[in-house]
Amino acid sequence: MRLGAPRVHRRALASTSDEARKLAAAGAPHGTLVTADEQHAGRGRQGRTWSAPAGRALLMSLVLRDPPRFVPLAAGVAVADTVGPQAQLKWPNDVWIEGRKVAGILVEGRLQEGWVVLGIGVNVAVDVADLPPELAGSATTLGRPPEDLEPFLAALLAALEHRLTQPDGALLDAWRERDALRGRTVAWADGRGAAAGIDDDGRLVVATDEGDVALAAGEVHLHLGPVVP
Repeated sequence: MRLGAPRVHRRALASTSDEARKLAAAGAPHGTLVTADEQHAGRGRQGRTWSAPAGRALLMSLVLRDPPRFVPLAAGVAVADTVGPQAQLKWPNDVWIEGRKVAGILVEGRLQEGWVVLGIGVNVAVDVADLPPELAGSATTLGRPPEDLEPFLAALLAALEHRLTQPDGALLDAWRERDALRGRTVAWADGRGAAAGIDDDGRLVVATDEGDVALAAGEVHLHLGPVVP
């Protein structure tokens, strides 16, 4: 699986994923990569925005044709592999360091046409002081120099090639090893309980007073509480 070629790079874009979607719809091959120094309308799940100073974050989107089943989970593990042993995964699509978000993942596409776009943002060289005030308490950075952006991208593409082709069982086990939510109290519109890992379908399992509940990523907006004793 060759990822990263052809590559389109722009100084500024509204969104790398919007650009990649246009290319995919026009027939761009598997592995096509879109990157930008800056994006003005980057987004995450549930309408959230992704904000980063120009030239300080890895902003990328990949066209994946005939995508495997667990693209978001595979991407999370690949980012964590590249970040290092301190990285943890917050289901369904965030990478954390010490409880703060360092990377986000968004998968969009047209499965009926056999493709998705995998968008990834990583705060590689961001100064947290430059982020909007509302992110000061929840975001973090790798604290690397800007010249590390390209080497980080190369390492991430290699990790993605490995994780996206890995057997499901091995991938899910790798994800579970970095699970940041296990034992944490989570709440959503319909309930509350203790996160108990992910099942073999990649859903978050929550132990509640009424029994275990399996949540799909599109169903919930989680509110986190402390670790359950």
